[in-house]
Amino acid sequence: MEKAVKRYFPIFVLPTMLAFTIGFLAPFLLGIYLSFCKFTTVTDAKFIGLDNYVKVFEDATFLHSLWFTALFTIISVLLINVLAFTVAMILTKAIRGRNIFRTIFFMPNLIGGIILGYIWQLLLNGILAYFQKTLTYSSVYGFWGLIILMCWQQVGYMMIIYISGIQNIPGELIEAAKIDGASPGQVLKNVTLPMVMPSITICTFLTLTNGFKLFDQNLALTNGAPSKMSEMLALNIYNTFYGRAGYEGVGQAKAVIFFILVAIIALIQNKLSRSKEVQQ
Repeated sequence: MEKAVKRYFPIFVLPTMLAFTIGFLAPFLLGIYLSFCKFTTVTDAKFIGLDNYVKVFEDATFLHSLWFTALFTIISVLLINVLAFTVAMILTKAIRGRNIFRTIFFMPNLIGGIILGYIWQLLLNGILAYFQKTLTYSSVYGFWGLIILMCWQQVGYMMIIYISGIQNIPGELIEAAKIDGASPGQVLKNVTLPMVMPSITICTFLTLTNGFKLFDQNLALTNGAPSKMSEMLALNIYNTFYGRAGYEGVGQAKAVIFFILVAIIALIQNKLSRSKEVQQ
């Protein structure tokens, strides 16, 4: 049986490899090439070297979007994971209706980003109207509006992952710690957190990459207003590529830089988290 599987392995792998090559690898490589070109379509691309990348770092809106996105990602990762872990700890207790509460917390994740953005735009602008303000009055309002939106959408999803990790902790470990006189805080620090480290790794990775790649919610909630001060990286790239004639190559260069940044951050985070798991 094993020999038969090895013999026909290329046949089984071929469709997946073709789909991967056509759907991802070829467009990815073409995109890298186009980042060094001036073009309006792929058929009239003209190689111009590093000019597009020079323009990227001369673009003040891109640098602001990079800083804005980094700050948003740091705060959203911390808040989402802390809230999700706290809710997971509560909903693993023997409380009545906990499955209903889990479902309620998870449901916002099922709503599309555009719809969610418009829903929260109405809600938050309704609240701010009492103070004669709107989300687009200042980038600060847009920033915290995005934080609230993302927490509401993702806490439930991360909660499910944390619940799975908490439920896999052997009960005898916690009982042994309590018998030895450990306080609830010591049990949390020395037993629970080390045992759910794989869940922490997954949730941190997801929230980190989701924060950097955020687009739909940003477009619907503020569309970068006021004056592109609440514009995140993905939206900045979109507006450059489709909103500025002759800047298609610059937009493509921004996309390549964006990919490299997300890949590096994800790899570093994954390596650090894995090293902690090994130490535990």
